[in-house]
Amino acid sequence: MSSSSTLPNNSEETHSQDTHAEDSHSHSHGPVFNPECTRELVIDVPAAEVAAAYRSVAANYRKYAKIPGFRPGKVPDNVVRRRFSADIRKEVIDTLLPQRFNKSVAELGIRPIGQPQVLELTVEDGAPLHVKAAFEFIPPFSIEGYQKVTVEKPSDQITEEEFQHEVEQLRESRATIEPVEEDRALKTGDWAQISYKGEIQSDPSTPDSASPLDSSTAAPESTAPEPQDPPSSPQTLTGEDTVVEIGGKDTVEAFTTALHGSKPGQELKVEVIYPAGYSDTRLAGKTVAYQVEVKAIKKRTLPELNDDFAKELGHYESYADLVSRVREYLANRKRRAVESQTKDRLFAALAEHYTFAVPESLVQEQVDNRLERGLRALAAQGMPADQMRKLDFTRLRAAQRDGALTEAKTNILLDRIAGEENITITDEELDRELQLAAVQSREPLDSLKVRLQKDGGLARLREQLRRDKTASILYDRLPV
Repeated sequence: MSSSSTLPNNSEETHSQDTHAEDSHSHSHGPVFNPECTRELVIDVPAAEVAAAYRSVAANYRKYAKIPGFRPGKVPDNVVRRRFSADIRKEVIDTLLPQRFNKSVAELGIRPIGQPQVLELTVEDGAPLHVKAAFEFIPPFSIEGYQKVTVEKPSDQITEEEFQHEVEQLRESRATIEPVEEDRALKTGDWAQISYKGEIQSDPSTPDSASPLDSSTAAPESTAPEPQDPPSSPQTLTGEDTVVEIGGKDTVEAFTTALHGSKPGQELKVEVIYPAGYSDTRLAGKTVAYQVEVKAIKKRTLPELNDDFAKELGHYESYADLVSRVREYLANRKRRAVESQTKDRLFAALAEHYTFAVPESLVQEQVDNRLERGLRALAAQGMPADQMRKLDFTRLRAAQRDGALTEAKTNILLDRIAGEENITITDEELDRELQLAAVQSREPLDSLKVRLQKDGGLARLREQLRRDKTASILYDRLPV
């Protein structure tokens, strides 16, 4: 859980009375705080201490300032203060406020969450420094009885049906489409190789080509070209050597009805009325008259389950070896899925069981994390950056809030339970995670550690590992 014990150091985020009286007014930055989790703090520093801080900082600048017309170390004090006024002011704030803020918060006996918001700030050489800041914290609440909050823990053993389904998928992936040599008519389960020409009968403004079949019906080995329209006839749909499964779930029913019982060499007329909700919007709600020529009958052949099949799939010594590996893969996949889903239900049960105020800073932090994951997924799918910038982020943030609130509550509860049970992450556990991260990011381990140490990433990683460890302990205790 992120926390902060210092005030913002960015001088651009505060107001002073260095030169303008109007700079001393209230303002706030960042998310709107949850009133139930907000405290305000006022700090006043005597004028003498402020003046001493200005003198000390300005003197240090004089030693190193390089200003044309003056020798190093000989620049007049008033010139240094005027030239570096913003930098000097920032260092004065950094010198006077953090320690006093930490002490005042410690006296309150609470831990600030997120970055404090400066509401008032007056900084002027020779005058008292005044700051009023607001920060969020987690109000105290009891987690008594958390051990009794349970959910059903399903079996993670794979069934024979699940195993057979996986094997059939592997067979389907190696299926072949082969010609039928015997003289017979098309029947359900056959694949018809056809050429077709279709004329859209309504709405002449409809754009060019569309296939009467879902692309998923194409055979894996098929080299049939995609349907194309002659440039002179934008309302004509054509296809050569297209493969159609008779009775296939993705085949238009009218094609199945017309082709069933036909033979190669036959020419058919098929009229298709596409529903308004048809997946291809170019054909949705349209009527198309097709002329179809049946060219050949083909059948889909599944390979036998033997050693040759196993060796074709990969580095398997035999079919028995393949079976063993498939079962192991399915067992691990189901175990992970059951554990993840059960933990999510347990988290939801805990969040519902305990009622407490959640700092908005933590909620918005989770919103940021969820959006970042979503954007990375979109980028991985090939969405250009300029399209991402056009997204309605206000709406997206609002849509993520409920889930983010539950995640923030879950993190708070896991932190409290970890503290209750003295759950910690050892340096060895942290190092193992860092080594894995270094391999995945292809970054040297030492440089990764330095980078994470600088930006607080090590502390966040240790914190998340502690939550994960706590969640696993709670999961293991669930009754089967």
